[in-house]
Amino acid sequence: MPATPPDHASFAPLDECTAMLVEVAAVVAAGDESAMRLALRAAASRAPAAEVEEVLLQSYLFAGFPRALNAMRLWRAASGTVGPVVDNDPVAAMDPTTAAAVWQQRGEQTCATVYGSFYDPLRVNIAHLHPALDAWMVGEGYGKVLGRPGLDLARRELCVVAACVSAQQERQLHSHLHGALHAGASPGQVGAALELAIVASQAWLAADAPRRYRQLWTKVARKAAATGD
Repeated sequence: MPATPPDHASFAPLDECTAMLVEVAAVVAAGDESAMRLALRAAASRAPAAEVEEVLLQSYLFAGFPRALNAMRLWRAASGTVGPVVDNDPVAAMDPTTAAAVWQQRGEQTCATVYGSFYDPLRVNIAHLHPALDAWMVGEGYGKVLGRPGLDLARRELCVVAACVSAQQERQLHSHLHGALHAGASPGQVGAALELAIVASQAWLAADAPRRYRQLWTKVARKAAATGD
């Protein structure tokens, strides 16, 4: 983990709560347990518990179930909170057939928002890799998880950017830099989230990763400014 936690005031386009969520997303994606514990203790006093929990829930898409489970365990200890009795997503209470249909529709809408004009080619490309991946991406990833209530899509995407930085998933980082803009985050917010994720993840990033990720963001920002996509 970094020698000192990131100074959130240095990332001015992000309010303190959003900066804290971005840091948590980065550390949970690839940090060790001590780094996670430190970030979650800070989050307990700087961000709403329900929003932190949404970031932890969505982390399973980018970091896997073991990390998500461990992060939630550490969060319960750090925050002193107990888990809710029922899920706050009302779709979860529907019968399985109805819920699956709602999540599918919600997933299509959310994925289309994130990918914009890239949405149709994305669906084709993923289906060519394997139709199960396409179905899981839309229904599970964007419908059941990223389309959940409790945290707006723009901040979810900023946290996805952070997770991709930390896990060093450059191809997905490219997509979600665009996605954060499509979801309504400003260029300043996206750039600040990228920088915060780099700082929070510096202990385990490859030496050339920060340079490559900054260059990637420059290309994405220029394209977005020129084409609106």
